[in-house]
Amino acid sequence: MGCQEMKPKRDLIRIVKNKENEISIDFVGKKPGRGAYVCKKIECFDKARKASRFEKAFETSIDGEIYEALKKELEADNGK
Repeated sequence: MGCQEMKPKRDLIRIVKNKENEISIDFVGKKPGRGAYVCKKIECFDKARKASRFEKAFETSIDGEIYEALKKELEADNGK
């Protein structure tokens, strides 16, 4: 969603919207719900956020707090 490049699935992180319209990160790719993929780079996440690509994919508005929580999770995962 950020860099718009085709990459192997293992190089991507899935962002999921479940039936309760909750947005979360699915690091293992098994959570139920509608998914959108972004590569593991923070820059790509920021680019997708700036272009409102997550809102378009999930057809809903996303609160800024959710974006910040997602960004923290990505930063923590990149630090491993």
